[in-house]
Amino acid sequence: MTIPFIDLKSQYQALKPQIQERINRVLEHGQYIMGPEVGELEERLADYVGVKHCIAVSSGTDSLLIAMMALGIGPGDEVITTPFTFIATGEMIALLGATPVFVDIDTRTYNIDPEKIEFAITPKTRAIMPASLYGQCSDMDAINAIADRHRLPVIEDGAQSFGATYKGRKSCGLSTIGSTSFFPSKPLGGYGDGGALFTNDDDLAKTMREIRVHGQDRRYHHSRIGINGRLDTLQAAILLVKMDRLEWEVVQRRAIGERYSHYIELRGSNIKTPFIEEYNTSVFAQYTIEIDYREDVIAKLKTNGIPVAVHYPVPLHMQQAFKHPYKGRLSIVNAEHAASRVMSLPMHPYMTEDDQDYIVDTLVGP
Repeated sequence: MTIPFIDLKSQYQALKPQIQERINRVLEHGQYIMGPEVGELEERLADYVGVKHCIAVSSGTDSLLIAMMALGIGPGDEVITTPFTFIATGEMIALLGATPVFVDIDTRTYNIDPEKIEFAITPKTRAIMPASLYGQCSDMDAINAIADRHRLPVIEDGAQSFGATYKGRKSCGLSTIGSTSFFPSKPLGGYGDGGALFTNDDDLAKTMREIRVHGQDRRYHHSRIGINGRLDTLQAAILLVKMDRLEWEVVQRRAIGERYSHYIELRGSNIKTPFIEEYNTSVFAQYTIEIDYREDVIAKLKTNGIPVAVHYPVPLHMQQAFKHPYKGRLSIVNAEHAASRVMSLPMHPYMTEDDQDYIVDTLVGP
């Protein structure tokens, strides 16, 4: 028996006619770059998140880069972020010549700990960039309050939390700029790379749109330095179909995540299941547990046809790329502890109860 870690095939089968129709429409009109589907998708995404502006871009990585470029971040600046996330979050800061300043995480949610952020702020700080990890948002009100006191913008890296809510508001609509990814495994994923930016600020929206197309304010007139950050029309067409099913999938993800936790806790094991803040909903981009003897457990699961993943085994402040001069100034013990103990089980909205029972039985015993 082999269980998929993420089941994109079942999703495609459920949406195949609509996806083929949308793709064929693009092939017929031939506007493969910035075609009408891109604008249509931006309108739907902005409405879904509850903001004025959405800018569809080429990847979640490029979305972070564009956001910081729009804020004028560059050499000599510092951006406060979490060390417990995918490298893109810190990488884009460094790519601009700025310094990522890593702040430790909350041991329950694995998101950046707001209580530690203020100690990391210096006159060089230009932004705060929390990442909403594993499917639930960071404590954005607390982070925004700190940012307001110091007159700093906040970029929410919501690559793993699109579709989640924080105090009744949607992820990516909680700060100065929201960012997400449409990598295929994300809660809303395309069939290739893609991403989006969200804001209520008219000037920032205009700037980010220009940066997306080589800094153009109109054809062949470049008001600023930009990048080639456009979302392909074919990806926009596919995402439009997936938007129709997103809320159903969000509900399914939540139910599967809660069922995992219920059955693991029912067995009385020492496994730490995901903690979801009472004011949050999670989309369970991953179902991540903390466990003793991780390598032994991973080997056992793999032997029984159950794939696992570790997000993330090496925190950013311990990566070779960030050792000097990027290492954070503050103690980072929680992220290091979590990195040595977390592992993610198969998680997708098409998982059957039989598969889930088999995974839990293999993990903790029947």
